[in-house]
Amino acid sequence: MTIKPFTFHFLPRASFFLALGLLLSFSCRTHAQVGERRCDFSVGLNGGLTMSSMDFVPKIKQGYKMSPNFGFTARYVCEKYFATICAVMLEVDYANMGWKETIDDGTGNTYERSFSYIQLPMLMQLGWGKEQKGVKFVLEAGPQFGYWFSESEKRGGGEWNTAYRPNGVTYQYDHSPDNKFEYGIAAGAGMELSSSIGHFVLVGRYYYGLGDVYDNSKKGYFGRSANQAIMVKLTYLYDLVKTKHQ
Repeated sequence: MTIKPFTFHFLPRASFFLALGLLLSFSCRTHAQVGERRCDFSVGLNGGLTMSSMDFVPKIKQGYKMSPNFGFTARYVCEKYFATICAVMLEVDYANMGWKETIDDGTGNTYERSFSYIQLPMLMQLGWGKEQKGVKFVLEAGPQFGYWFSESEKRGGGEWNTAYRPNGVTYQYDHSPDNKFEYGIAAGAGMELSSSIGHFVLVGRYYYGLGDVYDNSKKGYFGRSANQAIMVKLTYLYDLVKTKHQ
């Protein structure tokens, strides 16, 4: 198995999304002068389920691969603007991405590929409802960055035979990612329950990868090979700094 040299073609777009995340954070703080100012800082843990797949061109028929995710969350609530509660969230997560291939060429083969990532979502969160004790509805969106550090694969179904694969697509079986860094956009919605012991946030989130895992240059095999995933997360947050609300 060979690993191609890492290239930096993703950097201009990655810089754009990093700047966007910093802009959202700055905007939240400056707008606090207009609405009701907040200065709530919370930290906690998150965990849930990832249903991942890969967007390949040429296409590869596949289903969702399910695996756990978990990590650390920090949130800064900066403003209540009319009924909207504005916050910025930062996560450091472990996620197992990849895909579960659907092989229907008559061989009976099965294949599942797993990529382990450390991910960094930088999200703007908007909420409507109770701040202290009660429930509120939340929306969140922002850039997400990831770093690949390991992989594994499962092959099954008897003798391995790739001669009859649809479109002859077999490059993915014997190649580790060409690009260890990835980036994309994450967005989701859910509910938050606030109590005297902390905040419990349950969200469903979709991640759309913009960076390709494999080389997409003229010398590469795939025109596109990006991670995408549906995630369900439960987060517990404990307030370290809390505004005295009127």
